[in-house]
Amino acid sequence: MRLGILISGRGSNFEAIASTIARRRLDAEIAIVISNRSNAAGLEIARERGIPVRVIPSQGLDREAYDRLLVDELRTHEVELVCLAGFMRLLSAHFVRAFPDRVLNIHPSLLPAFPGLDAQRQALDHGVRITGCTVHFVDEFLDSGPILIQSAVPVLDTDTVETLSARILAQEHAIYPKAVQYLVEGRVTIEGRRVLIREDEPQ
Repeated sequence: MRLGILISGRGSNFEAIASTIARRRLDAEIAIVISNRSNAAGLEIARERGIPVRVIPSQGLDREAYDRLLVDELRTHEVELVCLAGFMRLLSAHFVRAFPDRVLNIHPSLLPAFPGLDAQRQALDHGVRITGCTVHFVDEFLDSGPILIQSAVPVLDTDTVETLSARILAQEHAIYPKAVQYLVEGRVTIEGRRVLIREDEPQ
């Protein structure tokens, strides 16, 4: 399966996916990495790995006009699945319709709790004992698409935003490649808001 990765910053989840592919534990190919910021650190990581990159600046463009440029670039590279990896833009309905049930995002909370920015700080401020991360399908609303996979992370009494974020990030790196593999293997069915994952056939 040909992947298109969208980033705005360091792209650590992109790197986790790329590393899993390199270890032959994920049967996919990253066709293109696109960023809306020319200084995104993840672009250099992609270049070092020999992955094609493209910068499409978003400044001065409305959401749909920008997304049309993204869709054109992704289609040029025959992308089958789009993975958001710290891409700091809301996608338009046009983009979502272009890749129906083929856009994934990862978010540092157990959605639907704590959507949007600063999810780790939100968790600490609310005093929850457990938070985590979520891989979900993307719709045109903020962090609201059907949930594919989640991983729980306990919140410690001594946690700061930084320490909690680091432990959540480690789980993100574990579950995002796994979520992609479920789709690669054709094991995922969406029924309304429920995502069903077919178990492996018994040996």
